[in-house]
Amino acid sequence: MSVSTAAIDPSVCAPLPVLGQDVTVPLVTGGEVTYAALDYAASAPALQRVWDDVAAYAPYYGSVHRGAGYLSQLSTDLFENSRRTVAEFLGCRADDQVVFTRSTTDSLNLLAAAIPADCRVFVYETEHHASLLPWRDAQVTYLDAPRTPGQAVETLERALADRDPYGPALVCVTGASNVTGELWPVQELAAAAHAHGARIVLDAAQLAPHHPVDIAELDVDWVAFSGHKLYAPFGSGVLAGRADWLQAAEPYLAGGGASRKVARRADGGVDVDWHTTAARHEAGSPNVIGVYSIASACKALTEAGFDSLVAREQELVGRVRAGLAEVPEVKVLSLFGDDAPRVGVISFVVRGWNSSHFAAALSAEYGIGVRDGLFCAHPLVRTLLGSDPQDPGECGAPEGEPGERSLNAIRVSFGAGTPDEHIERFLRAVTELVREGARWKYRTEDGRCVPDRGTAAQV
Repeated sequence: MSVSTAAIDPSVCAPLPVLGQDVTVPLVTGGEVTYAALDYAASAPALQRVWDDVAAYAPYYGSVHRGAGYLSQLSTDLFENSRRTVAEFLGCRADDQVVFTRSTTDSLNLLAAAIPADCRVFVYETEHHASLLPWRDAQVTYLDAPRTPGQAVETLERALADRDPYGPALVCVTGASNVTGELWPVQELAAAAHAHGARIVLDAAQLAPHHPVDIAELDVDWVAFSGHKLYAPFGSGVLAGRADWLQAAEPYLAGGGASRKVARRADGGVDVDWHTTAARHEAGSPNVIGVYSIASACKALTEAGFDSLVAREQELVGRVRAGLAEVPEVKVLSLFGDDAPRVGVISFVVRGWNSSHFAAALSAEYGIGVRDGLFCAHPLVRTLLGSDPQDPGECGAPEGEPGERSLNAIRVSFGAGTPDEHIERFLRAVTELVREGARWKYRTEDGRCVPDRGTAAQV
């Protein structure tokens, strides 16, 4: 997979309107500033288009698949049309299923519950915990962090060739790292998996908002992603792909909607005939608004021109990386090196700073929201920082006064709604903090580094 900006002028694509773009926040040094949301990798702001679509539908809200009334029928049509919109957005094959879930984590746990009992799972230590941890009931092979895309493919090929006895196998891999933003060689990994009789699921949580995802072109078996990273509100997700394992598995949740027929037996028991469609794993009243918001986001990104959005984001990536490179104290984290293609997700550490302290200063003194910690990818961040797996450390600041020791990193992330000013302010803030230091004193409170409100500003 590669990202190309050839023949595309990034200047023709303005940032997409998002909620919260005019929100102001107080600065600890006095006054207010427009909030710079640079934590898209955790949750991207909802597109204004998505919010408007949801607001227009809200008066017509009705129970899906469960009523003869007009609003129920309207909601059911909207729900199923949203399924088709998502399938088109992902380039699904004719016999693929689109199952609506709560999140990427929920999607991968659903798939983990549906794999055959004797399935072997292969997953890199570089994965987000959502794709690293769901396979508790399977025999899992954890693969070491590769240092090149080619090494990632070679590592997988060796592991698959060594499996014994031969049986069902599943490979789980990210499309774009939530720590480094680097794109993984998904097509090559899919080819390697299939050559050894294995299947592959793509964690597209960080890929889908930044880059087109085509299941058929990538030749993956499943794709999982979350709405709240795709410029939609919280609480909705997608698992899309092959239907056979999903149809053969017990429903993820047992209840209404998943069953076609339930009857009492003469012996007092209950016989259940489960659906074989996506409804099999969508028991309960579905989140129709969340589903519709995902479909709206898919349409909005497509209509805006994904190629132009990618081109503009790549220009921002280049600007951020160039700006950070001018500060010698900053070390950008990377698996594959400077030339690796990546999306708008960049993690770094600053020599002489605890990462939580630095992130707190960005927020309190500049109105910039970033993420600090291990990003729910503890093994990967520890590998990138060169720390021992047994070293203490968790998401958040160490106890006591903020100091230099830190097993954490800082992550800046951005996307289709990021204005140029947010990037410029971030780079200026990094330079000023490194050169001049923080203008306020900070302390640790409940595991977070926060401004000490009992002290005066240092300026």
